[in-house]
Amino acid sequence: MKLTDYFLPVLKESPADAEIASHKLMLRAGMLSQSSSGIYSWLPLGLRVLKKIENIVREEQDAAGVNEILMPTIQPADIWKESGRYDDYGKEMLRIKDRQGREMLFGPTNEEQVTDIFRRTVRSYKELPSLLYHIQWKFRDELRPRFGIMRGREFLMKDAYSFDLDKESSRASYNKFFVSYLKTFERLGLKAIPMAADTGPIGGDMSHEFVIISDTGESDIYFDNRILNLTNIDENIQYNSDLSTIVESYQDLYSVADDKFSEDDFNLKVPEEFRKHTKGIEVGHIFNFATKYSEPMKANVLNSNGKTVPVHMGSYGIGISRLVGAIIESSHDENGIIWPNSVTPFDIGLINLKIKDFDAVKICEKIYLELKDTGIDILYDNKDDSPGAKFSRMDLIGLPIQIICGKNSVKDGTVEIKYRNSGDVKLINISDVVNFIKNK
Repeated sequence: MKLTDYFLPVLKESPADAEIASHKLMLRAGMLSQSSSGIYSWLPLGLRVLKKIENIVREEQDAAGVNEILMPTIQPADIWKESGRYDDYGKEMLRIKDRQGREMLFGPTNEEQVTDIFRRTVRSYKELPSLLYHIQWKFRDELRPRFGIMRGREFLMKDAYSFDLDKESSRASYNKFFVSYLKTFERLGLKAIPMAADTGPIGGDMSHEFVIISDTGESDIYFDNRILNLTNIDENIQYNSDLSTIVESYQDLYSVADDKFSEDDFNLKVPEEFRKHTKGIEVGHIFNFATKYSEPMKANVLNSNGKTVPVHMGSYGIGISRLVGAIIESSHDENGIIWPNSVTPFDIGLINLKIKDFDAVKICEKIYLELKDTGIDILYDNKDDSPGAKFSRMDLIGLPIQIICGKNSVKDGTVEIKYRNSGDVKLINISDVVNFIKNK
């Protein structure tokens, strides 16, 4: 994509109401445009990142054997009354009526809706386990939206749901999501710590938040520092195998969110040299809530003895739009964003510092077209701006590698390769650029 054809409304200064790095940088980098309090339009650069995160989340859910569906954003209030949550949820839920006067709501979550789907279609234990997920925009009317997309009112979320015959099989499904979340966040370049957490209005007796360490996080987290040294998950993990050993290796080390914290337990279970108390950002949350929804909503199956029993359920959420902000909080400097390769909006930034020089333009066009032909996603800065403006803009948007074409490119046939994360610069011949970038 050529920058002259790209909608990238960057800002020189941070808006006055932006408090944290991710909010400031997303607005400055032209990723977002605020529509109203806590609600944003996603502009081309931001949407590219959002879609890449969404695709990684989708790939890992598919690999774990979860089936993708798409449920409606507007749900009937009747099923929420049936579960008993309609009056409990509070003012965060947007309640509306259709033209026939029927009570409806803009879904903040989908436990009731997916349970209604299940009870209409599944009758026998032989059809279990059943694992379903969808990726959908949701709305929660936060009292004080802040920090941009980190605590907005409208957000993109992956939520999944498991249906099992009994407690034991339900725990196996829980472990499957636990492991798939570790893999997902690792692919996004994040070290997410699973932490025992309160179940809140979702319900149930077992829950884990996945939290990344960040000074701008709103959650206090307490953990055994050795949990950071646990090995990565095998990319070829077999999800139908017993995953309990992996899950227990994390659960055996103390790690809790503030709502589950006990100072006595912390001091008793963690040697002093390994105790860690810091701030964190929640990027995922999983729950096991047994028959909380299936009993009142009569989501039953026949077991092997022909007896009707309620299924055991769990739900599993990842904040996809929130992850954009979380990644920026984890990876930025004073000049702007530093994207991990897996989610960068473009793989390469090509900068022409001599836009009025015919030979320089010819060199850049050749590099641009050859890299595009290899399938590399490249943003070519062909605007007639000063070198300082070009460098600042490219650093701000955070592409991992920059190719800089200047006076030496015409004079001696070389370009500079700059690595955004380290700032290191390497000089290479123009004829070697395509192979060099392909190998990287």
